[in-house]
Amino acid sequence: MKANPRVIWITGLSGAGKSTLAQQVVTRLRASGESVVMLDGDELREVFGAVAANAQNHGRPARLLLAMQYAHLCRVIAAQGLTVVIATISLFREVHAWNRANLPGYFEVYLKVPVDELRRRDPKGIYRRFDAGELTDVAGLDLPIDEPEAADWVVEFEPGLSVTILAENLLNRFHGKNES
Repeated sequence: MKANPRVIWITGLSGAGKSTLAQQVVTRLRASGESVVMLDGDELREVFGAVAANAQNHGRPARLLLAMQYAHLCRVIAAQGLTVVIATISLFREVHAWNRANLPGYFEVYLKVPVDELRRRDPKGIYRRFDAGELTDVAGLDLPIDEPEAADWVVEFEPGLSVTILAENLLNRFHGKNES
């Protein structure tokens, strides 16, 4: 199979379903014979030492620095002919613009989920801890975000929509964009 470097950048707030969708997309791409690397923002923070070094520093400058590191890592991996699927909040215009200019086959997905639904899901307890005054600098709450201005696909929250259908729709759009 011919190497075709591409990056699928899945973004949205905490609890939007980025990692779940990324895992489903990776599974489908691998099943079709593609060489794929999955990156997850939670895991990458550990790799880049942000968890230990900046446990309380989740402000804009630190987050922007990490997001740019993620983007550069995606470029390095994609340059080896691999497809990269990354699930990360990284909601910064600077990052999205850099990605468009520098990442091969870049495809940006924005999972747009209302905060009320994110609070209901709250898989990591982030919203509960924010409400209790235990956390600050929470993206989309007290830390402003930049919604993507030119996402290739914006997924508006729809109750009951399965991740299987989302992954299928994403890959149809992704392949359609990369074939034209």
